[in-house]
Amino acid sequence: MAARRSRSLAQDPLAAFPPWAKTLAERYYTKTISTFILHGAVRDLQPAEDGKGGKRFVSLRSFLSDELFGSRDLVVFYDRSSGIRLATSEMQKDFMAAVAGYDTLFGTEYAKALPKDPSRAFPLIESYARVRIADGKSVAVIIDFAETVAPAGDLGFMPGEDRYSLVTLVKWAQDPQFLTADFSVCLIAENLAELNPRIGRNPYCANIELPLPSEKERYEYVEWKIAGSGKKRSEISEVNAEALAQMTAGMSRVALDRVLTEAIAGPRLTVEKLKEKKKEIIQAECHGLLEFIEPSYSIDMVAGHAKAKLLLRQAARAITTGKRDVVPMGFLIAGPIGTGKTFLATCFAGEIGIPCVKFLNFRSQWQGVTEGNLEKIFNLLKAMWPVAVIIDEADAFLGTRNASGDSGTSARVFSSIAAFMGNTEYRGKIVWFLLTCRPDLLPVDLKRQGRAEEHLALFYPESSEERIELIKTMARKARVNFDGDIAEVLPKDLPKMSGADIEAALVRAKLRAVNDKREKVTREDLVETFADFVPPSYPLEVELQTLVAVAECTSRELLPESYRKTPRDDVTRRIRELKLMLAEQ
Repeated sequence: MAARRSRSLAQDPLAAFPPWAKTLAERYYTKTISTFILHGAVRDLQPAEDGKGGKRFVSLRSFLSDELFGSRDLVVFYDRSSGIRLATSEMQKDFMAAVAGYDTLFGTEYAKALPKDPSRAFPLIESYARVRIADGKSVAVIIDFAETVAPAGDLGFMPGEDRYSLVTLVKWAQDPQFLTADFSVCLIAENLAELNPRIGRNPYCANIELPLPSEKERYEYVEWKIAGSGKKRSEISEVNAEALAQMTAGMSRVALDRVLTEAIAGPRLTVEKLKEKKKEIIQAECHGLLEFIEPSYSIDMVAGHAKAKLLLRQAARAITTGKRDVVPMGFLIAGPIGTGKTFLATCFAGEIGIPCVKFLNFRSQWQGVTEGNLEKIFNLLKAMWPVAVIIDEADAFLGTRNASGDSGTSARVFSSIAAFMGNTEYRGKIVWFLLTCRPDLLPVDLKRQGRAEEHLALFYPESSEERIELIKTMARKARVNFDGDIAEVLPKDLPKMSGADIEAALVRAKLRAVNDKREKVTREDLVETFADFVPPSYPLEVELQTLVAVAECTSRELLPESYRKTPRDDVTRRIRELKLMLAEQ
C-alpha cells in the first residue's frame, strides 16, 4: 500500500507544479493528512505541462484530475448541483457497477438516478471508496463548493443534513483506514471563513491557499495567450507584456483571459482601456466590497500641509526605490471636516502610480458571510501590492474589540483587521490610511506603532497666504475656467473656510456661468458667490475635532503655530469640557 502511495505522486512532475500543489504533495507524503482544504483563487486557471515541454492552463478541476491525481486509479467529483461524477468514462462504469451492488445490498435504486443530496451521496461515496481501497486501488474524492455542504454556523442551529455532512467530513479526515491508504479528500471553497470551523480548522485537515497569480505568473500567461492567438503582439495591445503583467496586479488569469480575448477579437488594448477593464473586473469580483480608485492627482495638487506632504513623499520615494523596510505600515490622518484627508491619501497613491482601494461595507447579517467577505478582500490586497488602502470614517467603520450583540462577529472582524494591518510581511506593500475627524474614538489597537504608525493632522488654513494657496488649488481641482488671478478677485476678509467650503463656493460660481450659458466664470460670478456664500458653522464640533487632532498628532511641525506651544494638559482639559458641552445639547 505504501509503495502504491509513493508511486502515485512520485510519477507526477512536481517541479512544474505551482507552489500550492507542491505543498499538498509534501503534506500527503507525511501520511498523517488525507483531507485538504483548497481555498482562495480556486476558480482561476492553473499552469500545467502540455507534453511538449511547454505550458498550458487548465481549470482547477482538470488540474486535480489530470495532473495532481493523474496517477490515481479513481477520481470522484461531487457538488450539490452535479452530484457524483467520476473523472473518466471507465471510472464511471466501475462506479455504476459498484452502485448496482449497493442497491442489491441496501434495497436502494441509486443506479437509476444517482442522488445529489449529501445525506445520500456521501454514504455511497464512502462505501465505494472503502471497497476499492480494500482492492488495493488509489482513490481521490474532490468536493467542490464545500461551503454549501458544511457551511459556517452554530451547530445547534444547523439543519440535520448539514450536521450529517459535517460529521461525515470530520470522520473521513481522521479515519485510520483512509489515512493509511492511498486516499485523499479535497474540499474546495473560495473563502475558508464560509466553511464550518469544525472542518475548516480541524487538525486532521491541511488548509492550502491558492493565491492570485504574481507578476511573473501573469507575464507567463500573457506570453502564452498572445503566442497562441496567431497575431502579432502589437496588433493585440499597445502595452508590452512586461507592463501588462505589472498593471494587472490583483487580476486572476481568468480575468486576464477575458481582457486579452476581447483585444484579440476586437479593438487593440490601450492603457486607458486596460485601466477601465481592471477597475470593472476587480470591483465585480469583490462583489462591491471594495471601491477601486484611479488617482488623478499627485501630492503637488495638495495645498498647504507641507510637513504632511513631505512625510508622504518620503514614503512614496522609499516604495519606488524598493526600500520598503522603512515605509510606515500605515498613516492615521486626523483633522476637522473638510480639510482634505481623503484627497491627500488618494494623491499619495497618484504620486507613485499604485492602485488605491477604498473599503466599502463588507458586513452581512448572515453568519460567516462577513468573515468570508473580509477574507476575499485580504486575498485581493495581497495580490495587488503595492497598494494604498483607504478606510474613511475609520472610528465608526472598524468598530472595537468589545463590540457585542452579533454573536461575536464584530469582535472577530476587528481582530482580523488588526492582525492583518500589523503583519510586517506587508510593510511597504500594503499602506493603510485610517481617516477620521475623531481619532480619540479609534481603538488604541489600530493606531499604535506597528499599524497606523504615523499620525498626521490636517487643519484649516490660518494665514492669508495659506488661504490663497488653498483657493488656487481648489480652483484647479474644480476646473474653474477663469482668466486672471482668482485670489485677487476675492475679498481679503474671507471667513475661515475649509477646502470643502471653498470648493462648494467655486462650484456654485461655475453654476452661475452655466445658467447664463457661458463657458468662463467671470469676476462678478466669483464676487457675488463668495459674498453670498455662508459656510456651515459648527463651532463646538469643529473645535473638538481640531483639538483631538492636535492631541493625536505625532509631529510638532504639523501643528498650526497657535497650538505648537500649547501645553498638552490644556488641550486635554478643553477636550473634556467640549465633550461635556456637546453631550448636554
